[in-house]
Amino acid sequence: MNQRNQQSPQMIDIDIRLVRIGAVLTAAGATVACAGMAVGAMAVLSAGRRMIRGMDVPPAQQMAEKWQQAKEASRAGAQAWQSASHAHNGSLAGS
Repeated sequence: MNQRNQQSPQMIDIDIRLVRIGAVLTAAGATVACAGMAVGAMAVLSAGRRMIRGMDVPPAQQMAEKWQQAKEASRAGAQAWQSASHAHNGSLAGS
């Protein structure tokens, strides 16, 4: 009975040649994928540059104009709120 319990462990037989081929193919695939991402990124960047060059107003100037508009709108809103608040408080005080 002791002989059955003491069997030698089985070894896994790995074909090293296939593992090497798999590693080489993986490396080649990663290289091709990186090249594809680089080409795609270059295409997107060049399209963005062309779009910006074709604009009538540069993005920095557009941003400055929009920021000025937002400040003016905020100021006008605050003034309207304050004048409405003063008018409402004045009507309550006069009653």
